[in-house]
Amino acid sequence: MRRLRRAGDHGPSLQKTPRYQLFRGASLAVGLTLSASALAGALEPAGLATSRTDLTPKDQARVLAVTRPTTDFSKPEQFELMQGGAGTSRRDANRDAFSQFSANITFEEEGNFKLGNALFRKNWVSSPSSTQASDGLGPLFNERACQNCHLKDGRGRPPEGDVGSTSMFLRLARDASSAEERAEIADHKVLNFPDPVYGSQLQDLAVPGLRGEGRMHVDYREQEVTLGDGSVVSLRKPSYSVDGLAYGPLDPYTTLSPRLTPPMIGLGLIEQIAPADILAHADPEDRNNDWISGKPNIVRDGLSGALTLGRFGWKAQTPSIREQAADAFAGDIGISTPEMPKSEGDCTTAEKACLAMPNGVQQRLGPVEAPPPVMDLVTFYSQNLAVPARRDLDTPQVLAGKKQFYEMGCISCHTPKFVTLRGTPNKAQAFQLIWPYSDFLLHDMGPDLADGQAVGEATGSEWRTPPLWGIGLTRTVNGNTFYLHDGRARSLAEAILWHGGEGRKARDRFAAADAADRDALVKFLESL
Repeated sequence: MRRLRRAGDHGPSLQKTPRYQLFRGASLAVGLTLSASALAGALEPAGLATSRTDLTPKDQARVLAVTRPTTDFSKPEQFELMQGGAGTSRRDANRDAFSQFSANITFEEEGNFKLGNALFRKNWVSSPSSTQASDGLGPLFNERACQNCHLKDGRGRPPEGDVGSTSMFLRLARDASSAEERAEIADHKVLNFPDPVYGSQLQDLAVPGLRGEGRMHVDYREQEVTLGDGSVVSLRKPSYSVDGLAYGPLDPYTTLSPRLTPPMIGLGLIEQIAPADILAHADPEDRNNDWISGKPNIVRDGLSGALTLGRFGWKAQTPSIREQAADAFAGDIGISTPEMPKSEGDCTTAEKACLAMPNGVQQRLGPVEAPPPVMDLVTFYSQNLAVPARRDLDTPQVLAGKKQFYEMGCISCHTPKFVTLRGTPNKAQAFQLIWPYSDFLLHDMGPDLADGQAVGEATGSEWRTPPLWGIGLTRTVNGNTFYLHDGRARSLAEAILWHGGEGRKARDRFAAADAADRDALVKFLESL
């Protein structure tokens, strides 16, 4: 693999290794906000390590130095171009910029990536069908293929005009309503409770002979914000409802949470950030009084049953890429997997016609519609979609914007750098210095962005800090510039101006800045 190894390992010599790969070790989080004893006490029930065990003291010192936020904005930092480490894609920044495989996987692995890509793009069909390896769709579903939601492996878009909601959906959930249910959440047995009729997700499509559950409806109201220099920005505030409910009303306590599909790049690298490095940024009690109190979402791993760190999803509710893929197969397409073997998908006991529909299980292929080889390949594909290289990172305006990003306090949540674990299942993700610009923690973003839906330890106003790498290629890849969890922001400036709660200080500094500084900060984001 293209990485620097410790003495005694068999790897490329320093003379033959590109400079951006000359790094070993893994990061220590900068500025530990909780004392070691307090953090350990808070996380003891989960059994999560609060310090790194894969680093020597020398490595720890070196990693601490390289991941410390810079104070020099006169030039790019070393290795900054390759924001996805040695796996960074150097291909042209075109519509396929998010669909490239990691540059440091083997030739054999490239074959597995391409097979996974084919399965990711595969359209599933309803049962019974002559294409027995492809049937099992639904019976209720949002789309027929993974790629139809993750458009070009990138960002989804909200329904608008004649554009449907295939890349944005509504999560349906309610809080606990009894002591028993509260105990289930406290024990991490469930994240929340689905609607008794419509389940955990609204599915607007259905196989022949069955009705979809209903359709998302969005209304927008424009509201003007006056910035410090007198310029005015119009923000659109959405409200959500469901049209054409097919099986009666929603439960009165069911909340609607819109979720835009996020980009797929860099997921395998995120999966290999040491939990201790993420947890070191947690400060749930705001002990340093900076008004930033990120906290982890501790969840139960659906595969092992152990408590672990959630790091994927808008509320950090999912611990691994494989579990995320299984959840999407079940909820979005209605396909059963070994991890989630419900062939009826999200059909509930109240939807009897749905439960009576045939499924796509072929006993000769196993007891589920997507057997282990399918999950292996889709997971591998999802783990190895490369992060594109930075662009224009040495221009004066981008460097000035980076300085504004730091000085306005954006890095309090959007942590610039990590280095992945030393021992990873795939060596392509090992020891990589990466630049995701996220702490992967939950933050209260205020009432304007709140969806009112608790997910595990995430409250109705808390969201995981989304990674920013690749955000500047949104228009190139997806032909739009819709941001935030529901796509309400039509530009990066609008996205910043929606920040409330823990993000309000940074938002206010951005709003008070002059136009040149705001433009520079946006140019910096567009270079990621």
